Amino acid sequence: MLEDGLSYPVRGEWIGRVIIGGVLSFLSFLLLPLIPLNGYFVEVLEETIEGRDDPPEFSDWETLFVRGIGAFLIVLAYSIVPLILWGFLATTFFGLGAAVGGDAGGLFAGVGALSMLLFIPVLLFIYYLIPAALSNYAREGTIGAGFAFETITGVVFTTDYLLAVLLPIVVAIILWMATFVLAITVIGLVLLPFLQFYGQVAVFRMFGTAFRRVSAAG
Repeated sequence: MLEDGLSYPVRGEWIGRVIIGGVLSFLSFLLLPLIPLNGYFVEVLEETIEGRDDPPEFSDWETLFVRGIGAFLIVLAYSIVPLILWGFLATTFFGLGAAVGGDAGGLFAGVGALSMLLFIPVLLFIYYLIPAALSNYAREGTIGAGFAFETITGVVFTTDYLLAVLLPIVVAIILWMATFVLAITVIGLVLLPFLQFYGQVAVFRMFGTAFRRVSAAG
């Protein structure tokens, strides 16, 4: 899976794709370019799940924008809801601790402090679920598919999916090393957005591969 993911972004007529993707990545601070960029990543998932070996092209920009907006809404929902629940839990127990006082108040405050420690697990939970949600969205083409929890949970509790989530850490290490080398020179810094795009395409390829394997097995 790792070798396939790393070779995937440079298959076919790759130079034009990487240039467009790198430019969009460079301009992502403007936020608007993020929409078609995310739409492209959804297409990578779709093409991979359908069994195609070459990356999609930047051709149908209207579709890229539509899919990018759908991906944004799915990621937003998965991110905000758990964080709101976590924040509500933490502030409620801290508030009860301050209001009640005494030993009982100390107990409530302790529970509030314990809930603060849940922040990192909540973030990891979000990170773990989102790729599966986006993969199902890419396969079905509807935003609702991103919330088909029966299908999604059937994917996330598999070895293939766990591997697809862990392998991007290896990719991140490789990219970090390459970034360090490139950052030494001005020309290298210019290349960083293109390297970033390459890494993201590789990672989404691995997510799509895991989803396809699990779906086929199911």
